[in-house]
Amino acid sequence: MMYPYMTLNDDTEITHSEMKKDGTVKVYIETPDLKDGFHNAICWLPEYRWEEVHGYSGEEMEFFDNLIHNNAHAIIEFSQDGGILNAANS
Repeated sequence: MMYPYMTLNDDTEITHSEMKKDGTVKVYIETPDLKDGFHNAICWLPEYRWEEVHGYSGEEMEFFDNLIHNNAHAIIEFSQDGGILNAANS
């Protein structure tokens, strides 16, 4: 299950999984693109390990890496509470 976390001004969607048994959380980033359809990347927390990066420039990936580093604590917490919407209703 993937939970919504954040939508950026350019319609980039950031979602995350529930915390896995091994303590990892999958963060998925996807941006619509008129030419390519979508750009996307996956980051695994808490290792900050990136994989399946498609369509993003080095500058964009640096931005996303900083964004994920700055929000990892919240994403990890929400991954244990059923996402931000469930945590907000607690």
